[in-house]
Amino acid sequence: MRNLSETMHKLPEMNTTGNKIPNRQAICDTLMEAAEEDRSVVALCSDSRGSASMTPFFNAFPKQSVEVGIAEQNLVSISAGLAKCGKKPYAFSPACFLSTRSYEQAKIDCAYSDTNVKLIGISGGVSYGALGMSHHSAQDIAALSAIPNMRVYLPSDRHQTKKLIQALLKDQKCAYVRVGRNPVEDIYSETDCPFEMNQATVLSDTSSPDVAIIACGEMVRPAIEAAKALKAEGISACVVDMYCVKPLDTEAILTLAPLVKGFVTVEEHAPFGGLGSMVSQVVAANCPKRVINMALPDAPVVTGTSKEVFDTYGLNAQGIRETAKKLLE
Repeated sequence: MRNLSETMHKLPEMNTTGNKIPNRQAICDTLMEAAEEDRSVVALCSDSRGSASMTPFFNAFPKQSVEVGIAEQNLVSISAGLAKCGKKPYAFSPACFLSTRSYEQAKIDCAYSDTNVKLIGISGGVSYGALGMSHHSAQDIAALSAIPNMRVYLPSDRHQTKKLIQALLKDQKCAYVRVGRNPVEDIYSETDCPFEMNQATVLSDTSSPDVAIIACGEMVRPAIEAAKALKAEGISACVVDMYCVKPLDTEAILTLAPLVKGFVTVEEHAPFGGLGSMVSQVVAANCPKRVINMALPDAPVVTGTSKEVFDTYGLNAQGIRETAKKLLE
């Protein structure tokens, strides 16, 4: 077990400058820095370079860029072929299509064949809120996590996204990274962004929290806001930034389990097979405690902006706060 006092970080002060940068832009910036020195870095898009914020990369490195058009299966298979030739391909496509239309290619060409392909699912979750269920990716965590040898990551802000991509550039294994479409406010800073590959970041103002809130992706910020609101009410909550959904940081969960009365999980995903299901499985098998899973409903979600969808289903600071208090009753 990890020593929690040595690995726990203080809850960060929330960014109040209004600085909002999409995680997809952080990916482009990081890959452009790498491509300057490493000509094996290649970006591939499925008619989505604008949506992926990869236009600057394509303009700067035309010989390291491939546009396949609206052909997600080809996108993944071509990426796998390039990887077998020694390239480091990053395949960009809307998460809703990348995780469904090219599922077999991700399973066979990438994971089963053990190729160094990084699948970047852009506009994940309900980023395309107004376009409805056809453009939502609420099943991708479950689908991609079910593939042996496939890793799944959901970074929470641009600083963590940068560190994740830098780490992925150094390894030779396939992975799926899901980022949203919209700008997100900073959680961390350039000088204070704790990061260990495949190790969750535990944030708390105390070493003995009452409840643990485990979140991933864009749900981490409202989780932190909820923890701060709970603190004002005399309730201590730690936040686990579980950017590494697979491999899940089970050690962090098991280290916290004896300290807390229960867990709340928060995800921009369907209620089955995602972060909540994984955490519940670990807790039930090793340290039975109450777990409440907060997720999107098992139904087509309402039409609206991401914020409107989140507010409708309580996936916001107020909803998380109320759920944590309910758990402690």
